[in-house]
Amino acid sequence: MTEFIRKRAANAKNDILSGLTVALALVPEAVAFAFVAGVDPLVGLYAAFMIGLITAIFGGRPGMISGATGALAVVMVTLVAKGNAMGSPDEELGLYYLFATVILMGIIQMMAGLFKLGKFVRLIPHPVMMGFVNGLAIVIFLSQLGMFKENIKDIYGNNMIKTESVEKIMTITDNQVYDGNTGKLLFVKDNNQLLDADSNALRYNISDGQVFDASNNEVRFNLENSAIYSIEKKGFAKQWIPSKELMWMSGLVLLTMLLMFGLPKISKKIPDGLVAILVVSAIAIFGKLDVATVGSFIADGGGEGLKGGLPKFQFDIFNKVPFTWETFVFIGPYALILAAIGLIESLMTLNLVDELTETRGNSNRECLAQGGANIVTGFFGGMGGCAMIGQSIINIKGGGRGRLSGIVAALALLGFILFASGLIEQVPIAALVGVMFMVVIGTFAWSSFRILNKIPVSDLIVLILVSGLTVIFDLAIAVIAGVIVSALVFSWENAKRIRARKRMKQDGTKTYEIWGPLFFGSIQEFTNKFDVKNDPEKVEIDFVESRISDHSALEAVFNLVNKYEAAGKQIQLKHLSEDCKELLYKSNPKFREVIVEDIDDPRYHLAADPERFTKGLGEYDNL
Repeated sequence: MTEFIRKRAANAKNDILSGLTVALALVPEAVAFAFVAGVDPLVGLYAAFMIGLITAIFGGRPGMISGATGALAVVMVTLVAKGNAMGSPDEELGLYYLFATVILMGIIQMMAGLFKLGKFVRLIPHPVMMGFVNGLAIVIFLSQLGMFKENIKDIYGNNMIKTESVEKIMTITDNQVYDGNTGKLLFVKDNNQLLDADSNALRYNISDGQVFDASNNEVRFNLENSAIYSIEKKGFAKQWIPSKELMWMSGLVLLTMLLMFGLPKISKKIPDGLVAILVVSAIAIFGKLDVATVGSFIADGGGEGLKGGLPKFQFDIFNKVPFTWETFVFIGPYALILAAIGLIESLMTLNLVDELTETRGNSNRECLAQGGANIVTGFFGGMGGCAMIGQSIINIKGGGRGRLSGIVAALALLGFILFASGLIEQVPIAALVGVMFMVVIGTFAWSSFRILNKIPVSDLIVLILVSGLTVIFDLAIAVIAGVIVSALVFSWENAKRIRARKRMKQDGTKTYEIWGPLFFGSIQEFTNKFDVKNDPEKVEIDFVESRISDHSALEAVFNLVNKYEAAGKQIQLKHLSEDCKELLYKSNPKFREVIVEDIDDPRYHLAADPERFTKGLGEYDNL
């Protein structure tokens, strides 16, 4: 009993220290993803707290960390923008549509858990898993490079919005601005100003090819090639920080990485990530270094700080979002996409943590926990989320194995928001970037370079494809594409393995002994094996080493039977397994006339006599 308590206490220490490290790393991630989604930083932080806490307690994978993620944020930004456009100019409803969508997303995820759809994660091949890991490591690395940049300011001192021209709506001729459809004169261009054609009042200001509303300083259009275009907003415009700050930040990032690399060589009991953050923070604070901090990062993004209260129930969801069919049609597709991305990323991360810890998680339980967490966070003002691979690896590498690590991370994050915002805002971003760079190094499957020339070309293509699509698009598209390509390759390879051994019996009956799976991919080659016109009066097809797998195979066998009978010849099907016979009988009563019931019919899907196959392999027709 003493030994049991001692081990538990030691693990609790690791869980607590690892959880604190994760909490510090969660802050800039949650804030950054909130900015990506176009919502207040506290919306991202509340999501990280609530989702992290609920999944840590009820999830299917102890030690895995969940929170607000970038994969979901890139989908949410369009939802929020369209939701804002549906409200009045004085009231932006995008945030409340987001909350409603997150609730529906959670319901979908819980249904996936109730119907035990989490088990389908086992269909994901290893090359897809390796491509997912490599792609996500690259995504994490690229996201951290953004920390070395700062927002560009527009003419009003606000963060400049990147805009992309969509449709030409006005034309400019001799400083006269005309409506692109009607040709009506709208404005007069006076240097960098657009004046109303009727009242001569200032309506818009022009700067760097962007047209700003003079009443609220908001960018409305793009001006290029003597025309004005409607726009699509693409986030904040950024530039690299000044060279001196860049050198200091790079130095602190490198120091953080060296500390995390060296400390485990001194003692594995030292929480390297936490110690590195504390040491680099002390150097930056007491050395009064002019480097970006968590506080300046939030302020630069337009936030007002880390401090906040407890999450509050969002009663305005029921007042401001109409519960109509039109609303469901609007948020439904977003909820479905978010649910799919969230589950795929969570279950893939669960698999990865399983491999790192050599234990097994419960995928269906994780689906239920993720869904329940998103329902709660939607009602209490969070942006929704899923498992975070970067923070999960920080936790595992730091010794966090139990549920306590995730609970500590979530509660510590709430503590930062309520009581320690001033201290956390002083933590240099460089320290957290250094931790994430070490996560990238630990996440990337470096062994993939070693095995490039040792695995099948198809698997190599899948690995590279998934890695690239993860970077270019998102995780869900990458994994789905990888699984589809792997399935097609598998089908093609199996389609080439159908064989037919032909022999004549003493009574003149010709026997075709079939080997290999009979399914949609192999039916063409299966059909080509038979010579209906020149075969004798009696024909047997022996399926002892084959299996009828799908509807295409049923049709192929049925058509073959009809061809022989139409030619006036007798055909029999032998040695079909019980499930194959049941499938054929159900599809058409005709098969009861041609299937031979035999005591030595196979009872399993494996070859009934492997030795016979090995001896006769040379007699099989190869494709």
